[in-house]
Amino acid sequence: MKTAVPSRPEIDRAWHVIDANGATLGRIASKAAMLLMGKHKPSYTPYIDTGDHVVVVNASRVVLTGNKEEQKMYRWHSGYPGGLKEVQARKMRAARPAQMLEHAISGMLPKSKMGKQMYRKLKVYAGDRHPHQAQKPVALTVEG
Repeated sequence: MKTAVPSRPEIDRAWHVIDANGATLGRIASKAAMLLMGKHKPSYTPYIDTGDHVVVVNASRVVLTGNKEEQKMYRWHSGYPGGLKEVQARKMRAARPAQMLEHAISGMLPKSKMGKQMYRKLKVYAGDRHPHQAQKPVALTVEG
């Protein structure tokens, strides 16, 4: 018995829309990462990108539980001495709400060239509109 390995023409990439309105940040991120990697498909292969495209809308209305709104810090470094930047989740939501979800989802993807390829199939929008209606995306719900 041979194991079937999907080739590029055999991979069917669907489009999914996730509405983040009132849903928890981590639950949305884990669901989106699973779809981007293709783990929901029977043809999943760890070393082949078999994932789908994911569109997340209403990123500005995502929910953080507990005191994370005030306590969670997003940190990055500019590369210069003393260039550590810190921003609270509350301020990040006000300035760039889509980046909160992008950061959470990218942290759940593989840290390799293939992970970057999967990340390119992610589209996050702060509002409820997106320009991907022509792809006929399927709406998904995330509990919690």
